[in-house]
Amino acid sequence: MVASNRTPGVIAGLSSYFLWGFLPLYFILLGTTGPWEIVSWRIVWSLVFCVGILATTKQLGPSLALLKNTRFVWLTMLAGVLIYLNWQFYIIANLTGRVLEGSLGYFINPLVTIVLGVLVLGEKLRPLQWVAMGLAAIAVVIIIVGYGEVPWLSFILAGSFGAYGLVKNRLGGKLTATQSLTFETVWLLPVAIVLIVIESLSGNLNFGDGNVGQTALLALLGPVTAIPLLLFGFAASKVPMSWMGFMQYIAPTLQFVIGAFVMHEPMPAARWIGFILVWIGLLALTLDLTRRKAR
Repeated sequence: MVASNRTPGVIAGLSSYFLWGFLPLYFILLGTTGPWEIVSWRIVWSLVFCVGILATTKQLGPSLALLKNTRFVWLTMLAGVLIYLNWQFYIIANLTGRVLEGSLGYFINPLVTIVLGVLVLGEKLRPLQWVAMGLAAIAVVIIIVGYGEVPWLSFILAGSFGAYGLVKNRLGGKLTATQSLTFETVWLLPVAIVLIVIESLSGNLNFGDGNVGQTALLALLGPVTAIPLLLFGFAASKVPMSWMGFMQYIAPTLQFVIGAFVMHEPMPAARWIGFILVWIGLLALTLDLTRRKAR
């Protein structure tokens, strides 16, 4: 894979992580809507959004034909389960005042991604990349120690999204990002319907309750959710997982800033030290990629 062919994937990956970095601010706007309802509408409206794209581009028929491929069906089902877990626990973290714990999960996630890339896919790391990975690992340990308890939400987020990236990589270029996300949300639709019914019966459903602004924000969860995931899916099929792992520090860095300075969550010295170490690692990675490009 030559560097010029990787450029669109790198741009898509960077874009997805910047969008994800600002996502906690969107959840703040949703006010009293609970995590179960939010994830339900993420599934429903993401599916509607993706089907609309496929229909507009006249790819709906060819996409349905792909269901004959059993491998695609199983891989997209697995991807659907993994992204559901990631969505649900990420929203719980954001709505329970644990944005920094969610941020920690995505600081750990690149390590999971890189390890999967090396162990499962046989990717190789160059010396400066090993340095960056080592600094990131030390940073994660320092942040965990400073956190004072086992951040189980962080580990769930890191593991689920790391595995999701691996599954998307295995799909490769056989499915477009839109096709893959469409299938993933199709498999999750029954889960969304059940959750919506439960929320409605319990009187906790906010969608369509007369608050037009709230309903609109919930409906917009479709493009808000789908666009960065589509960019991520495209990137994961075009660039090595080790590259994706390093780029993933963008989102937790932005989430870290939001948690500390917007949500005003506690930020002891250990978190600052870990944050600085991560950026030193990123500097090493940038230097390595710059040298490679100059050759």
